[in-house]
Amino acid sequence: MNAPRGKAAWPSIPYGEWAGTCAALHLWTQIVGKYRLTHTPWVNHSWHATLYVTPRGMTTGPVHEPGGCICLTFDLVDHRLVAEAETGARESFALEAMGVADFLDRTRTAVEGVGGTFDIHGAPNEVAEAVPFADDTDRRPYDADAVARYHGALLRIVPVFETFRTGFLGKVSPVHLFWGSFDLAVTRFSGRLAPLHPAGIPNLPDDVAQEAYSHEVSSAGFWPGGGGVDEPMFYSYAYPAPDGFADRPAGPDAARFDDGLGEFLLPYAEVRASDDPEAMLMSFLQSTYEAAAKTGNWDRAALECETGVPGVPRPLHRG
Repeated sequence: MNAPRGKAAWPSIPYGEWAGTCAALHLWTQIVGKYRLTHTPWVNHSWHATLYVTPRGMTTGPVHEPGGCICLTFDLVDHRLVAEAETGARESFALEAMGVADFLDRTRTAVEGVGGTFDIHGAPNEVAEAVPFADDTDRRPYDADAVARYHGALLRIVPVFETFRTGFLGKVSPVHLFWGSFDLAVTRFSGRLAPLHPAGIPNLPDDVAQEAYSHEVSSAGFWPGGGGVDEPMFYSYAYPAPDGFADRPAGPDAARFDDGLGEFLLPYAEVRASDDPEAMLMSFLQSTYEAAAKTGNWDRAALECETGVPGVPRPLHRG
């Protein structure tokens, strides 16, 4: 049976009610994401390191080790971390209140139990205090209901992001979750090189940040909260930010530009309360992209196209 659409399908996820669980889940995704990072050749803008939303949670997708193919999945329906291998081997453990060090040990055991090699960089990235995972022993909470609602929100957001992605002929990222900043994102590129990024992101190597922003972008995404915004929030920014970008009109009325973050913001709660959440979110994505493209003088005629339709090949336009 198809999930219902509209307001009822967008769950309430107030950040303050599950901030501790959210912080734990963020660090756990870093551990799992770093496993994929260790075994995957570098792809532009770190696209090789991300996680993907699935009907049951979040996954690395296939990770090809020398000894075979392995996949790690956060099953947020049954609340387990699952390791699977091409041999048919399968290991899992319960997601529950525990220390980050405990999660690290259990993940290592699961990966090695299906024949994998677990050798990751041992500290988090893009957080101010990068306590090594093995030293982070304090028991952290796990609110399974809040996690399930967060997953439900991702399942509503992803199809809007994916539809938005189809309206662009230029280079555009997948819709994926970056575990460093714990945000779901989709990024469009103008096709031009960008000035060297100043880097300086906490506990992230400068060369990683500079490669990620090697080309001009208009990027949109979703945070569950934290990182300077203590509520779930959609965002959109441009790098480099063109003159006048912050002053461009952005829809809907609830959207605003945050001078401190240098980004357009739209509260998730406003989208959820809308009579048409999907249309409201699409308005934000499109209008903030247009703010970047217009002020940045992107070649819009060459880069843009009609939104894709299921089962209908895109028509060719040869001028």
